[in-house]
Amino acid sequence: MQIANRHAVSFHYTLTDDQGNVIDSSDGREPLAYIHGEGHIVPGLEKALEGRSVGDQFKVDVSPEEGYGVRHDELVQTVPRAAFQGVEDLQPGMQFQGRNDQGSINVTVSKIEGDNVTVDGNHPLAGQTLHFAVEITGVRDASEEELAHGHIHGEGGHHH
Repeated sequence: MQIANRHAVSFHYTLTDDQGNVIDSSDGREPLAYIHGEGHIVPGLEKALEGRSVGDQFKVDVSPEEGYGVRHDELVQTVPRAAFQGVEDLQPGMQFQGRNDQGSINVTVSKIEGDNVTVDGNHPLAGQTLHFAVEITGVRDASEEELAHGHIHGEGGHHH
């Protein structure tokens, strides 16, 4: 069976950056399971999986535009440390949910200088080319229940 919309797909992957450093991997874990065509994984990877079958192994490079997007400088702001009341040990790399004109936004603390805290609302992988090594481990029709719930049930998926 070839991967197409409304199929339950599972695959192992290793994601690396331009220098070959591993960013994420399913190694030692269950394969990642998703419903194809529902936008649950980055668009460039989903396009590369289209038409593939169980056992296929391949590498794909996903551009920022087809991954986590390009970086937007306007999403980097400096805010007063007082905005983090109740946080005892504020450190770079910590993530918080904030608000902007469009609603809620996830931000990462990127720098702390005295009473000034720089936060970045870009996805941590925005602007990066994503290098995936993939092995497809399962392809089947998604059940009506899975389609209604928007996720895979059972092995590698959600357990109710």
